[in-house]
Amino acid sequence: MLRKIKNALISVSDKEELKKLLDVLRRRNINIISSGGTYKFIKKLGFKCKEVSEYTGFDEMLEGRVKTLHPKIHSGILFNRKKNIHKKQMKKKKFEPIDLVVVNFYPFKNTLKKTSNDNKIIENIDIGGPSMVRAAAKNYSDVVIITDKKDYQEFNKEFKKYKGRTSLAFREGLARKAFGLTAYYDSIVAGWFNQKLGVKFPERKTFFGKKINQLRYGENPHQKSSIYLSDLKSDDTNLVQLSGKDLSYNNYNDIFAALDILFSEKKLSSTVIIKHANPCGVSSSRSTFQSFMNAQASDPISAFGGIVACNFKINKKVALEINKTFFEVILAKGFDKNAFKILKKKKNMRIIDISKVNYKSDTTTKIFNNSFLLQENDNIIFEKKKLRFVTKIKPTKKEMQEIEFAFRICKYVKSNAIVIVKDNSTIGIGAGQQNRLDSCKIATQKAKKFQPKKLVNSIAASDAFFPFADGLKTLIHSGVKLIVQPGGSIRDKEVIEAANKAKIKMVFTGTRHFNH
Repeated sequence: MLRKIKNALISVSDKEELKKLLDVLRRRNINIISSGGTYKFIKKLGFKCKEVSEYTGFDEMLEGRVKTLHPKIHSGILFNRKKNIHKKQMKKKKFEPIDLVVVNFYPFKNTLKKTSNDNKIIENIDIGGPSMVRAAAKNYSDVVIITDKKDYQEFNKEFKKYKGRTSLAFREGLARKAFGLTAYYDSIVAGWFNQKLGVKFPERKTFFGKKINQLRYGENPHQKSSIYLSDLKSDDTNLVQLSGKDLSYNNYNDIFAALDILFSEKKLSSTVIIKHANPCGVSSSRSTFQSFMNAQASDPISAFGGIVACNFKINKKVALEINKTFFEVILAKGFDKNAFKILKKKKNMRIIDISKVNYKSDTTTKIFNNSFLLQENDNIIFEKKKLRFVTKIKPTKKEMQEIEFAFRICKYVKSNAIVIVKDNSTIGIGAGQQNRLDSCKIATQKAKKFQPKKLVNSIAASDAFFPFADGLKTLIHSGVKLIVQPGGSIRDKEVIEAANKAKIKMVFTGTRHFNH
């Protein structure tokens, strides 16, 4: 059903591209109503415009909080042109229908970036704008609602095509976007309140997300996919891609897994190599070069086709080593000129600067069909007060530092998880098995295959307790001399006896790190 436009109400914070819309409206002699800064902007451009206060006969008040919240405005928007009772009431009040509403909101997110002053933030919560948008979207059968400057061009085409009218399908599509915007806007405000008051688990949880990119496909070619950003203050992931193909769903999944591990190390230069969201090599060292070499040596077969993440600036020496293997993505806190020149030779490899990435979320979400789980992030490695040295032989101070490294990496490996380390580097990782014994076997097999000499006197971490001594014995027989695990099994005594018999050291943390 085509609807002719006679009167338009325009109230926008973002005035970019508005002139192109006004030019088209002027050609059809559309009456324009506006207020505040938008009114002044339109007049300055030389277009005819009636101020809202003149249109309603009611001066804006409360320092601009009440401008468009008036029956003449909302009746004009919500007027159902098909209903006789509506027609009679509008005629009696001498109210005009409003056929086009162009509105975008106070920049609430931009305010959060600029200030932490509650009063200023609250004054930038838009009330009139969302009210008009919701009203116009509800009455899309009669009213056009534009909330995005990107839609000006499509409106202009529609308007010209139908000679001053618009189609129902076009109006309905814009209404969908409008309700999406109001929901998005309100959820940002709710998110700010929850953050301000420290409420992690509100009675009603809303997620806001702004689409950044449509991806080529999801985990598999037959699945569609997009990436969204949900951040109160930022409009970008701050992953600065310098070269290579567009990022895929799987790339992003691996990138986020890598950054979790990478940002958990605050002091030493670290390299994380990820494959299918699991680490296959992690190393922390005072030497950036040694960090990369040790991480890759952990499992060079799995590293092929994975992603490399470094918490340091990559130099020429590291770049030359990276280029000897096929990697999908390289993440680092910068690249020197020679390093970038070397890495850029592989045109498809994505090179990304993570210098500006800042992790702030303190919760994790998993969505299942119509339900979702929300939990606090696993931010603890272990509490030193809870540590129990359960074997006859106790670890040294130096070994305690490696215990912390091993147990920290273990919590990022999919359960059941076993991580074997030597000198702050992984040498064997067993991930995602249905039983702990298999994870022990995989971790030891990988260490024997790639770094058998380092297995001697190595340290192993388990994300949860050993239900039987069999997994422990597998680690001991391979050369492991110290094991860190949560403890808590009904067979802890049996496991401790096996450790004492083998004359190894074992520490109970009292902290479990399942990662499903």
